[in-house]
Amino acid sequence: METKILNFNDDECLEILGEDQILAFPTETVYGLACNADSVEAFNNLCKTKNRPVDKPFTIMVSSKDEIKRYVDLTKPMEKLIDTFMPGEITIIFPAKKDLPYHLTLGMKTVGIRIPNLKEIPDLIKRFNHPLLVSSCNISGNKPLLNTEDVYKEFNQKIKGIVKGVCSSFIPSTIVLIDGDNLKLIRQGSLAFEEINKVWKQSL
Repeated sequence: METKILNFNDDECLEILGEDQILAFPTETVYGLACNADSVEAFNNLCKTKNRPVDKPFTIMVSSKDEIKRYVDLTKPMEKLIDTFMPGEITIIFPAKKDLPYHLTLGMKTVGIRIPNLKEIPDLIKRFNHPLLVSSCNISGNKPLLNTEDVYKEFNQKIKGIVKGVCSSFIPSTIVLIDGDNLKLIRQGSLAFEEINKVWKQSL
């Protein structure tokens, strides 16, 4: 498999995703590995590429709040979090709608969603007309990769394409879990949990 170095606006990015293959691209945090969220085959390819057990759902990356409604019945406090911090360096784990495809939840009652702040990614999602499943760009258990050269060294001939670019913060997104009326910190990233939790509590 030839791994091509691409730009975000190249049509080959859409072709790779449409073939249920894996595309690496920079985000405002770290490099990500992405695939078509609507495809079980793409999900399996992403697990295989990362050498990751099929036991933890991937983050769904969307381009707008309206797309989140496909997966979540939004409440006013949830909308306040989204309006305040998305797009941004945050992944929110929401209570999932019932009857979502199994590969998105793996039987769990939650779904993690992110709207990236790097404009080229929502633009790509809109052009592709499907949400993406995205994970940090690394073999499972290793540190996330941060630049085009390292991604190429690790994934050359393992994935179809790498979008060249630069990550800015080098820190993965902050992950929070909505649990009833409580907000729980799952992973501290560049966005402070205290700030997120303050907005959440004020919105209840």
